[in-house]
Amino acid sequence: MPKKKTHKGARNRLRVTRNGKVIRYQAGKRKLMSHKTGSRRRKLSRPVLLTGKPAKNIRHLLAT
Repeated sequence: MPKKKTHKGARNRLRVTRNGKVIRYQAGKRKLMSHKTGSRRRKLSRPVLLTGKPAKNIRHLLAT
């Protein structure tokens, strides 16, 4: 069997914690920030936990 390869795009965007949880960052904080409220901008900068089937797929892409 050949070795599993890491999906490089997923590696740059997502992280897997020691407990196996998947962390991603929210979209929408690159541009057009002036009309967004400060609380909304702060919420966008925090990481989000992925659960369920999407998290399982991500773990498969990251080969962990």
